[in-house]
Amino acid sequence: MTDPSAPTPSLLRHPGLVAAIGARALSSFAGQVQAVAVGWQIYALTHSAAALGFVGLAQFLPMMACIFPAGHAADQYNRQRIVVICQSIAMLAAAFMAYASFTHQLSAGMIYGLVAIFGACKAFEMPAQQTFLPSIVPPALFPRATALSSSLFQAASIAGPSLGGLLYGLGAGVCYSLCALSFAIAALATWSMVMTRPVRPRQKATLAAIFGGIAFLRRKPTMLGAISLDLFAVLLGGATAMLPMFATDILHAGPWGLGLLRAAPAVGALLVAAILARHPLGHHAGRWMFASVAVFGVATILFGLSRSIGASVLMLAILGGADVISVMVRGALVQLGTPDEMRGRVSAVNMLFIGSSNQLGEFESGMLAAVMGPVAAVVLGGIGTLVITGVWMGLFPGLRKLDRLEDITTDTL
Repeated sequence: MTDPSAPTPSLLRHPGLVAAIGARALSSFAGQVQAVAVGWQIYALTHSAAALGFVGLAQFLPMMACIFPAGHAADQYNRQRIVVICQSIAMLAAAFMAYASFTHQLSAGMIYGLVAIFGACKAFEMPAQQTFLPSIVPPALFPRATALSSSLFQAASIAGPSLGGLLYGLGAGVCYSLCALSFAIAALATWSMVMTRPVRPRQKATLAAIFGGIAFLRRKPTMLGAISLDLFAVLLGGATAMLPMFATDILHAGPWGLGLLRAAPAVGALLVAAILARHPLGHHAGRWMFASVAVFGVATILFGLSRSIGASVLMLAILGGADVISVMVRGALVQLGTPDEMRGRVSAVNMLFIGSSNQLGEFESGMLAAVMGPVAAVVLGGIGTLVITGVWMGLFPGLRKLDRLEDITTDTL
């Protein structure tokens, strides 16, 4: 960690930073509230568990189909305008859902279609939005800015589902109205940002250009190692997918226990992110990343073996906190180690890897649990994470030797 006695440069004085991280947190908060309301409403309309799965599929498919063109668009056009357009479309869609809910006209088919619109908007919004911080703060402050942004993001992840569940008692239309308001404020905040806009060369939308992020990562083994390490850790350590089974059958904690288990990773992540915002990682960032993934694996194993709700919540909080360190190192590598004209496409690949690993991790954990039980599935996933950590330390020595995040440039990787 850095020396606490060292003078701390002012972070929030940079124009546009508060608007950038505030807009990201608000957009995430609206998405969390919407997810809770859609889940409750679609089940109330259909009484079908499969319908809940179709909601996820309706959002996932357009997101995956659009992600590479979205990354190319972020490198060709005004990124700020792209994000404002996406947040404005999301606001209009949420407002329509609110109106249709209040007037009792919202059907399951309409929900699937509107959720697909949200997925496509998210695909275009995220690669452009993730490029904002390097354009606002200097590299020396980037790790702290990332930690601060992550703190607000985690706070939104905690507050969104909780408030969404409470407001749903007043009706789904109330939830969607809050979503529309949040998206509107996020769009205004994004529009108000002060950013430098370097002139980027225009490229035709060829396959080579659209998939240029993949080609770039193949030439950057340190960056590729960080992204793939996080991918496999999330893929193998998918304990969160098993939380309903653990709460019901193993911990016998009931719905209140499930709520604690679901909140624990976000609470741990919020605490660690808040600490890193004040005391960012100093030297040996690569070692910190490998150590955090190893802690993630150990916490996953101990969670699988725990029979106490208190110990289980603690392990999930540690798991969430360790994940933040990995996310911060990977984010610094992707944003600071990538030329501005490539950041959108590389961010799109990063988003694809992490997004797909979450989805596939839940699928892998569910299938494995069906074969050998939830405890064995979670413990085996944690062991697999530790094995991958050891293998990756040997395969990517540049990542292991990575020192200060603020020293990362396109020439150092």
